[in-house]
Amino acid sequence: MTAPLSPTTPPLMEIHGLTKTFPVAQSLLSRWRGQPQRAVAALTDVELTVRRGETLGIVGESGCGKSTLARTLVRLYDADRGSVRYGDSDVLALRGADLRQYNRRVQMIFQDPYSSLNPRMTVEAVLREALSVHKMRPPADQPARVRELLKLVGLPPEAAGRLPHEFSGGQRQRIGIARALALEPECLIADELVSALDVSVQAQVVNLLLELQERLDLTVLFVAHDLRLVRHISHRVAVMYLGRVVEISDTQTIFTTPRHPYTQALLAAAPTLDPSRRTAAPAITGELPSPLNVPSGCAFRTRCPHAFDRCATERPALLKLEDGPEVACHLYDPAHAGLAKVTT
Repeated sequence: MTAPLSPTTPPLMEIHGLTKTFPVAQSLLSRWRGQPQRAVAALTDVELTVRRGETLGIVGESGCGKSTLARTLVRLYDADRGSVRYGDSDVLALRGADLRQYNRRVQMIFQDPYSSLNPRMTVEAVLREALSVHKMRPPADQPARVRELLKLVGLPPEAAGRLPHEFSGGQRQRIGIARALALEPECLIADELVSALDVSVQAQVVNLLLELQERLDLTVLFVAHDLRLVRHISHRVAVMYLGRVVEISDTQTIFTTPRHPYTQALLAAAPTLDPSRRTAAPAITGELPSPLNVPSGCAFRTRCPHAFDRCATERPALLKLEDGPEVACHLYDPAHAGLAKVTT
């Protein structure tokens, strides 16, 4: 497990109220009837701070908004509202050269290492394209830089002349990492980096990422559904449910003393060979609600064994507890202390 960073470590990125919806296509009949446009609530008032030099794990069920958050932070999606501060920059307002500079500093590594690479371009062409577009190296210096990048990610120099289909999935993901590193970023956003790889290869790629982070002083957002990997690589973990952050804490605390009922159920459902790590939290019941029809109040209330009346009418704010964790749950509101106890 990665040792926690100091709480005084300065922030690199600050996210407040970030919201993103996707309109749903209407049928001709719906438009003729004048029915309102429906929208999928992918992100709702996301609050998050990313500290410089840390690995922040982002976890949750499929459809919770993890990948949407990643893509919004690199401006592949435009947010509906909210703010993202990166140093002195208002990320959501960046345009032109300023946006290109931000995209150089914050690079994304995609889930599918094959579809994210041009199958007709050699590895050298892929890496040189990144160097040329962002004017990172003059043409004469680019071949040497390509060799440096391949060595950095554990690939031989002769890999430069080969096409993506000639590599295994793990090797292709290393190429994707090399392409991101070509721009000398400060922050990497890894979206399900190893979910398509075999378990043994997953470990190799994750360990490579840890080595690169230490060597290059990188900040990493590690988006994943595999709690085992998140526990291994992350300094802190943010748990998402239906587009909202429901708990944030350092990795040790969140895996040993989870506070939110959803976090507890998520960890209880995770497979483990160590019986001491099993929790007695109630299993999640019912189906995940549709993001087209998010429950009122607390989005988790329809599946929560501890829900009470206030949960149906008021959305819980993300509260910072005395011992450090931040939890969006009415059970931890001082006004309701002792009203209910959460199993840990």
